[in-house]
Amino acid sequence: MVILGLSAYYHDSAACILKDGEIIAAAQEERFTRKKHDQNFPSNAIHYCLNEVGIDSSQLDYVAFYDKPFLKFERILETYLEFAPKGISSFLKAMPLWIRKKLWIKELIKDELNYSGKILFPEHHMSHAASSFYTSPFKEAAFLTMDGVGEWSTSSYGIGKGNQLEMIADIRYPHSLGLLYSAFTYYTGFRVNSGEYKVMGLAPYGEPKYKDLIYEHLIDVKDDGSFKMNMDYFNYNVGLTMTNSKFNKIFGGPPRKPESDLTQKEMDLARSVQEVTEEIVLKMAKHIQNETKMKYLCLAGGVSLNCVSNGKLLRSGIFDDIYIQPASGDAGGALGCALLTWYQYLDNERIADIKTDSMKGTFLGPEYNNDEIQSYLNKKGYKYQKLTDEELPEQIADLIADQKVIGWFQGRMEFGPRALGARTIIGDARSPETQKTINLKIKYRESFRPFAPSVRAENISEYFDIDRESPYMLLVADVNRIKQLPMTKEENSYFGLKKLNVVRSEIPAVTHVDYSARIQSVNKKTNPRYHEMLTQFNEKFGCAVVVNTSFNVRGEPIVCTPEDAYLCFMRTEMDYLIIGNYLLSKNDQDALDNDTDWKTKFELD
Repeated sequence: MVILGLSAYYHDSAACILKDGEIIAAAQEERFTRKKHDQNFPSNAIHYCLNEVGIDSSQLDYVAFYDKPFLKFERILETYLEFAPKGISSFLKAMPLWIRKKLWIKELIKDELNYSGKILFPEHHMSHAASSFYTSPFKEAAFLTMDGVGEWSTSSYGIGKGNQLEMIADIRYPHSLGLLYSAFTYYTGFRVNSGEYKVMGLAPYGEPKYKDLIYEHLIDVKDDGSFKMNMDYFNYNVGLTMTNSKFNKIFGGPPRKPESDLTQKEMDLARSVQEVTEEIVLKMAKHIQNETKMKYLCLAGGVSLNCVSNGKLLRSGIFDDIYIQPASGDAGGALGCALLTWYQYLDNERIADIKTDSMKGTFLGPEYNNDEIQSYLNKKGYKYQKLTDEELPEQIADLIADQKVIGWFQGRMEFGPRALGARTIIGDARSPETQKTINLKIKYRESFRPFAPSVRAENISEYFDIDRESPYMLLVADVNRIKQLPMTKEENSYFGLKKLNVVRSEIPAVTHVDYSARIQSVNKKTNPRYHEMLTQFNEKFGCAVVVNTSFNVRGEPIVCTPEDAYLCFMRTEMDYLIIGNYLLSKNDQDALDNDTDWKTKFELD
């Protein structure tokens, strides 16, 4: 039995396909169209998924869509009616797309796929919950979903047992933890649904000076984690912006203009909303554990990508363990609705072993074999050196030790927002210059943004204060004290971005200004080649950690194809590209033709 799951028309459209309950393939549409956060119908992702199973759309047994469009439309209409005549411009902007497409999803799916079978529409937060619980290693667990908004729900919790999910309670729009965070993303000058990572990364540079103001004016939080927001300060329910003049007044001025200089104010705002978010999540978790008595918690929804909050939740000990869906945002909804169809709707048996999740390391996207890669390179006339399977890990380890920055393109592309050793840029974590070099010369992004470490799973506790694997880069923990370096009295007194240039550990390129790191553990079973490279680096140079950042530049999705990888390699100051078994040196390549205007295309994120 084959089930296709879809998400579309908000952000990060995606498709996923199951065969007899097994996840065969999943991908975001942006990877194919090269349009970041592409929200359009995921035609390319669907085509890829069908090819992986070897069928056409007429052979599908079920199609599932990740939310209920009519219920979402009801919420939008009721909101506009409640606040009318305010919001007329926003209403007029939103309606054409609803009238043309969003209300007719069932007909659109049938027409696009030439499909006449059953189409299911679970609720948005049930899709989130399913994406996490059904892929988790737990036989039974509580779940917590948190995002901007689905149909009406913005947060929900419940229980998963065997193959069934039960939602117990939710918080409803306009009261939303995700939208609170996005409001500060907007106010600090970053793009909503894209810049939330930047706010999280900026927070350690600041102090929580505005936290009391947030609690006093913006949000009333109860002991059980439920909350109500004061909508007098927000504009997202009727306007084209997240905040309004009253919000501006209490925080001392208008939003920061995008691309303008960051000030201490933005850093303090980021720290303040980050701490509020963490406190609310911990209160929610305590309440859920008290109500459900479950040992384990599964998380999904965009707020669950806040890995600092996740790390604090894990260390709190409220639950024995937590599992976070690696594609927690709307892309993961495509996976969730497919799994909900297989387990809850069709009542198929679910097997879980407490140890292993079913995400296959998230390596669910397209793969290109050596013949395909060589054919592409030869057709283009690019110069390369072919390495054997035995030569490759050691030679890449040597290049990293020589301070080279390398584009690493291997195996199946990752599903979700994180690069985990398939479409990755790697460098030497021991070098204080690596973070600055990659940020400014390769990623073309803000200098303050931290990089994640990839560490062999066997060595994770040696380098970081964590007692379990973190395969999906969704947990933050401190660098192990034995790896930290003491700071001088002067260095301890630094404020703001001046903190950036202090060497804090033996692996400074992946050590944030608060001694933390967003960790990815690399397991030999899920990514043997990447693991072997780390093994060689550890054996030759005494370090089991490298810098890992996604293989893309600012404003561009992670690369998907060999062509994407080569173009990104050539448009940046990367030194080498290893693609399959083929090693390309920048010094050997001719300049790209007619590519002079490329950088201006991605000036603004």
